[in-house]
Amino acid sequence: MIRPTAPGHTPRTTWALLAVLMLVQICYPLTAGQTRARLTVATVLLGYLLSTGHALLTRGPRAAAALIVTATGGGFAIEALGVATGFPFGSYDYSEQLGPKLAGVPLIIPLAWTWMAWPAWLAAVRLTRGGSAGGAGRAIQRIALAAIGLAAWDLFLDPQMVAEGHWAWRDTTPALPGLPGIPISNYLGWLLFAVLVMIALRPLAGTAVTTTDSRDAPMLALYLWTYFSSVLAHAVFLDLPASAGWGSAVMGLTAVPLAVTLLPGRRRSAPESRRPRAGTSA
Repeated sequence: MIRPTAPGHTPRTTWALLAVLMLVQICYPLTAGQTRARLTVATVLLGYLLSTGHALLTRGPRAAAALIVTATGGGFAIEALGVATGFPFGSYDYSEQLGPKLAGVPLIIPLAWTWMAWPAWLAAVRLTRGGSAGGAGRAIQRIALAAIGLAAWDLFLDPQMVAEGHWAWRDTTPALPGLPGIPISNYLGWLLFAVLVMIALRPLAGTAVTTTDSRDAPMLALYLWTYFSSVLAHAVFLDLPASAGWGSAVMGLTAVPLAVTLLPGRRRSAPESRRPRAGTSA
Protein backbone atom coordinates (compact mmCIF):
# COMPACT_ATOMS: atom_id res chain seq x y z
CA MET A 1 0.00 0.00 0.00
CA ILE A 2 1.32 3.46 -0.93
CA ARG A 3 1.55 5.75 2.08
CA PRO A 4 1.67 9.52 1.52
CA THR A 5 4.84 11.21 2.68
CA ALA A 6 4.73 13.10 5.95
CA PRO A 7 4.44 16.91 5.91
CA GLY A 8 7.85 18.48 5.47
CA HIS A 9 9.24 15.57 3.43
CA THR A 10 9.02 16.36 -0.27
CA PRO A 11 9.72 13.26 -2.39
CA ARG A 12 13.13 13.65 -4.07
CA THR A 13 11.80 12.11 -7.25
CA THR A 14 9.43 15.07 -7.61
CA TRP A 15 12.27 17.59 -7.61
CA ALA A 16 14.27 15.39 -9.99
CA LEU A 17 11.40 15.14 -12.48
CA LEU A 18 10.84 18.88 -12.26
CA ALA A 19 14.51 19.52 -13.08
CA VAL A 20 14.35 17.22 -16.12
CA LEU A 21 11.12 18.86 -17.29
CA MET A 22 12.66 22.31 -17.04
CA LEU A 23 15.70 21.19 -19.01
CA VAL A 24 13.54 19.78 -21.81
CA GLN A 25 11.51 22.99 -21.94
CA ILE A 26 14.66 25.10 -22.14
CA CYS A 27 15.73 23.03 -25.15
CA TYR A 28 12.38 23.52 -26.92
CA PRO A 29 12.93 27.00 -28.45
CA LEU A 30 16.45 25.97 -29.51
CA THR A 31 15.10 23.25 -31.83
CA ALA A 32 12.74 23.04 -34.81
CA GLY A 33 10.71 20.62 -36.90
CA GLN A 34 10.35 17.01 -35.81
CA THR A 35 12.76 17.45 -32.92
CA ARG A 36 10.59 20.19 -31.48
CA ALA A 37 7.47 18.04 -31.90
CA ARG A 38 9.16 15.20 -30.02
CA LEU A 39 10.17 17.57 -27.25
CA THR A 40 6.54 18.65 -27.01
CA VAL A 41 5.45 15.06 -26.45
CA ALA A 42 8.30 14.45 -23.99
CA THR A 43 7.38 17.58 -22.04
CA VAL A 44 3.76 16.50 -21.68
CA LEU A 45 4.69 12.99 -20.56
CA LEU A 46 7.14 14.32 -17.98
CA GLY A 47 4.62 16.87 -16.73
CA TYR A 48 1.93 14.21 -16.43
CA LEU A 49 4.18 11.91 -14.44
CA LEU A 50 5.25 14.81 -12.26
CA SER A 51 1.74 15.93 -11.31
CA THR A 52 0.07 12.54 -10.96
CA GLY A 53 3.10 11.17 -9.11
CA HIS A 54 3.12 14.09 -6.71
CA ALA A 55 -0.61 13.68 -6.04
CA LEU A 56 -0.08 9.99 -5.32
CA LEU A 57 2.97 10.42 -3.11
CA THR A 58 1.64 13.35 -1.07
CA ARG A 59 -2.14 12.78 -0.98
CA GLY A 60 -2.54 9.07 -1.65
CA PRO A 61 -4.33 6.92 -4.26
CA ARG A 62 -7.73 8.57 -3.84
CA ALA A 63 -6.44 12.02 -4.77
CA ALA A 64 -4.35 10.71 -7.67
CA ALA A 65 -7.31 8.74 -9.02
CA ALA A 66 -9.56 11.80 -8.70
CA LEU A 67 -7.05 13.90 -10.65
CA ILE A 68 -6.85 11.30 -13.41
CA VAL A 69 -10.62 10.83 -13.62
CA THR A 70 -11.43 14.54 -13.71
CA ALA A 71 -8.54 15.98 -15.73
CA THR A 72 -7.40 13.06 -17.91
CA GLY A 73 -10.77 11.37 -18.40
CA GLY A 74 -12.65 14.65 -18.53
CA GLY A 75 -10.06 16.19 -20.83
CA PHE A 76 -10.32 13.33 -23.31
CA ALA A 77 -14.12 13.38 -23.22
CA ILE A 78 -14.41 17.10 -23.90
CA GLU A 79 -11.75 16.93 -26.63
CA ALA A 80 -13.54 14.04 -28.34
CA LEU A 81 -16.77 16.03 -28.14
CA GLY A 82 -15.03 19.10 -29.53
CA VAL A 83 -13.47 17.25 -32.48
CA ALA A 84 -16.76 15.53 -33.33
CA THR A 85 -19.18 18.43 -32.90
CA GLY A 86 -17.28 21.71 -32.62
CA PHE A 87 -18.68 22.28 -29.13
CA PRO A 88 -17.52 23.91 -26.88
CA PHE A 89 -14.30 25.12 -28.53
CA GLY A 90 -15.21 25.60 -32.19
CA SER A 91 -14.34 23.45 -35.19
CA TYR A 92 -10.73 22.27 -35.43
CA ASP A 93 -8.56 19.39 -36.60
CA TYR A 94 -5.37 17.87 -35.23
CA SER A 95 -2.34 17.15 -37.39
CA GLU A 96 -0.38 13.88 -37.22
CA GLN A 97 2.57 15.41 -35.34
CA LEU A 98 1.54 14.67 -31.75
CA GLY A 99 1.44 10.90 -31.84
CA PRO A 100 -1.36 8.32 -31.66
CA LYS A 101 -4.99 9.43 -31.68
CA LEU A 102 -8.21 8.06 -30.32
CA ALA A 103 -11.50 9.47 -31.64
CA GLY A 104 -9.44 12.07 -33.49
CA VAL A 105 -7.72 13.29 -30.30
CA PRO A 106 -3.95 12.88 -29.77
CA LEU A 107 -3.57 10.93 -26.54
CA ILE A 108 -1.13 13.42 -25.07
CA ILE A 109 -3.70 16.26 -25.08
CA PRO A 110 -5.67 15.18 -21.97
CA LEU A 111 -2.34 14.40 -20.31
CA ALA A 112 -1.30 18.02 -20.80
CA TRP A 113 -4.36 19.34 -18.99
CA THR A 114 -3.79 16.92 -16.13
CA TRP A 115 -0.21 18.12 -15.85
CA MET A 116 -1.32 21.71 -15.25
CA ALA A 117 -4.58 21.06 -13.39
CA TRP A 118 -2.82 19.82 -10.25
CA PRO A 119 -0.42 22.75 -9.69
CA ALA A 120 -3.24 25.18 -10.58
CA TRP A 121 -5.41 23.61 -7.87
CA LEU A 122 -2.64 23.70 -5.27
CA ALA A 123 -1.84 27.31 -6.14
CA ALA A 124 -5.49 28.23 -5.56
CA VAL A 125 -5.58 26.29 -2.27
CA ARG A 126 -2.54 28.17 -1.03
CA LEU A 127 -3.98 31.53 -2.10
CA THR A 128 -7.24 30.83 -0.25
CA ARG A 129 -5.29 29.58 2.80
CA GLY A 130 -6.65 26.05 2.60
CA GLY A 131 -8.88 24.26 5.04
CA SER A 132 -12.66 24.25 5.25
CA ALA A 133 -13.05 27.59 7.06
CA GLY A 134 -14.90 30.22 5.07
CA GLY A 135 -17.63 27.90 3.84
CA ALA A 136 -19.10 28.15 0.36
CA GLY A 137 -17.60 31.57 -0.30
CA ARG A 138 -14.03 30.34 0.06
CA ALA A 139 -14.78 27.18 -1.91
CA ILE A 140 -16.12 29.27 -4.80
CA GLN A 141 -13.09 31.54 -4.64
CA ARG A 142 -10.79 28.52 -4.73
CA ILE A 143 -12.57 27.00 -7.73
CA ALA A 144 -12.48 30.32 -9.58
CA LEU A 145 -8.77 30.87 -8.96
CA ALA A 146 -7.90 27.30 -9.92
CA ALA A 147 -10.05 27.40 -13.07
CA ILE A 148 -8.59 30.71 -14.23
CA GLY A 149 -5.11 29.49 -13.35
CA LEU A 150 -5.59 26.43 -15.56
CA ALA A 151 -7.59 27.89 -18.45
CA ALA A 152 -5.29 30.92 -18.79
CA TRP A 153 -2.43 28.56 -19.67
CA ASP A 154 -4.17 28.05 -23.02
CA LEU A 155 -3.44 31.68 -23.89
CA PHE A 156 0.16 30.51 -24.18
CA LEU A 157 -0.43 26.97 -25.37
CA ASP A 158 -2.86 27.40 -28.24
CA PRO A 159 -1.00 30.15 -30.14
CA GLN A 160 2.23 28.19 -29.75
CA MET A 161 0.78 24.90 -30.97
CA VAL A 162 -1.13 26.52 -33.86
CA ALA A 163 2.09 28.25 -34.94
CA GLU A 164 3.77 24.83 -34.98
CA GLY A 165 0.95 23.33 -37.06
CA HIS A 166 -0.19 20.83 -34.44
CA TRP A 167 -3.84 21.80 -34.95
CA ALA A 168 -5.82 24.26 -37.06
CA TRP A 169 -9.18 25.99 -36.74
CA ARG A 170 -11.82 25.98 -39.47
CA ASP A 171 -13.51 29.16 -38.28
CA THR A 172 -11.16 31.59 -36.55
CA THR A 173 -13.52 34.48 -35.78
CA PRO A 174 -14.04 36.27 -33.56
CA ALA A 175 -10.48 36.18 -32.22
CA LEU A 176 -8.66 38.04 -29.46
CA PRO A 177 -6.74 41.12 -30.65
CA GLY A 178 -3.26 40.06 -31.77
CA LEU A 179 -4.14 36.34 -31.75
CA PRO A 180 -5.57 35.56 -35.20
CA GLY A 181 -6.23 31.96 -36.14
CA ILE A 182 -7.86 30.99 -32.81
CA PRO A 183 -11.51 31.76 -31.99
CA ILE A 184 -12.50 33.19 -28.63
CA SER A 185 -14.81 30.19 -28.23
CA ASN A 186 -11.70 28.05 -27.71
CA TYR A 187 -10.67 29.94 -24.59
CA LEU A 188 -14.24 30.04 -23.24
CA GLY A 189 -14.50 26.28 -23.80
CA TRP A 190 -11.35 25.63 -21.81
CA LEU A 191 -12.58 27.90 -19.04
CA LEU A 192 -15.78 25.82 -18.88
CA PHE A 193 -13.73 22.63 -18.74
CA ALA A 194 -11.46 24.04 -16.04
CA VAL A 195 -14.42 25.05 -13.88
CA LEU A 196 -15.94 21.56 -14.17
CA VAL A 197 -12.62 19.90 -13.27
CA MET A 198 -12.11 22.07 -10.21
CA ILE A 199 -15.70 21.61 -9.03
CA ALA A 200 -15.36 17.82 -9.27
CA LEU A 201 -11.83 17.44 -7.91
CA ARG A 202 -12.49 18.32 -4.26
CA PRO A 203 -15.41 15.95 -3.57
CA LEU A 204 -13.75 13.09 -5.45
CA ALA A 205 -10.31 13.57 -3.89
CA GLY A 206 -11.42 14.22 -0.29
CA THR A 207 -10.17 16.62 2.36
CA ALA A 208 -6.51 15.77 1.68
CA VAL A 209 -6.54 18.27 -1.20
CA THR A 210 -7.92 21.21 0.80
CA THR A 211 -4.63 22.34 2.37
CA THR A 212 -1.02 22.76 1.30
CA ASP A 213 2.31 22.34 3.07
CA SER A 214 6.01 22.22 2.24
CA ARG A 215 5.62 18.99 0.26
CA ASP A 216 3.88 21.05 -2.42
CA ALA A 217 6.87 23.28 -3.10
CA PRO A 218 7.73 21.49 -6.40
CA MET A 219 4.20 21.95 -7.73
CA LEU A 220 4.09 25.62 -6.83
CA ALA A 221 7.52 26.00 -8.42
CA LEU A 222 6.19 24.22 -11.52
CA TYR A 223 3.28 26.62 -11.79
CA LEU A 224 5.48 29.70 -11.45
CA TRP A 225 8.11 28.25 -13.81
CA THR A 226 5.41 27.59 -16.41
CA TYR A 227 4.14 31.15 -16.10
CA PHE A 228 7.42 33.07 -16.18
CA SER A 229 9.14 30.80 -18.72
CA SER A 230 6.11 31.02 -21.04
CA VAL A 231 6.12 34.80 -20.92
CA LEU A 232 9.84 34.87 -21.70
CA ALA A 233 9.69 32.23 -24.44
CA HIS A 234 6.75 33.81 -26.25
CA ALA A 235 8.08 37.34 -25.98
CA VAL A 236 11.70 36.61 -26.93
CA PHE A 237 12.25 33.20 -28.52
CA LEU A 238 9.01 32.20 -30.26
CA ASP A 239 8.08 35.58 -31.77
CA LEU A 240 4.60 35.49 -30.21
CA PRO A 241 4.40 38.82 -28.35
CA ALA A 242 0.60 38.97 -28.29
CA SER A 243 0.25 35.62 -26.53
CA ALA A 244 3.00 36.70 -24.13
CA GLY A 245 0.88 39.72 -23.26
CA TRP A 246 -2.46 37.95 -22.97
CA GLY A 247 -1.01 35.02 -21.06
CA SER A 248 0.98 37.16 -18.66
CA ALA A 249 -2.09 39.27 -17.84
CA VAL A 250 -4.64 36.48 -17.30
CA MET A 251 -2.49 33.66 -15.89
CA GLY A 252 -0.86 36.33 -13.76
CA LEU A 253 -4.11 36.66 -11.81
CA THR A 254 -3.10 33.41 -10.10
CA ALA A 255 0.66 33.32 -10.63
CA VAL A 256 1.60 36.78 -9.36
CA PRO A 257 -0.26 36.55 -6.03
CA LEU A 258 1.18 33.05 -5.61
CA ALA A 259 4.70 34.38 -6.11
CA VAL A 260 4.04 37.07 -3.50
CA THR A 261 2.89 34.51 -0.93
CA LEU A 262 6.14 32.58 -1.41
CA LEU A 263 8.40 35.54 -0.63
CA PRO A 264 10.53 34.78 2.47
CA GLY A 265 8.94 37.48 4.62
CA ARG A 266 5.42 36.38 3.73
CA ARG A 267 6.29 32.75 4.39
CA ARG A 268 7.40 33.55 7.93
CA SER A 269 4.35 35.68 8.69
CA ALA A 270 1.84 33.13 7.34
CA PRO A 271 2.49 29.63 8.70
CA GLU A 272 1.43 26.79 6.47
CA SER A 273 -1.89 25.07 7.14
CA ARG A 274 -2.03 21.73 8.85
CA ARG A 275 -3.21 18.98 6.59
CA PRO A 276 -5.70 16.27 7.45
CA ARG A 277 -4.44 12.79 6.74
CA ALA A 278 -4.71 11.67 3.15
CA GLY A 279 -7.59 9.35 2.57
CA THR A 280 -9.91 10.79 5.21
CA SER A 281 -13.48 11.06 4.05
CA ALA A 282 -14.87 14.28 2.71
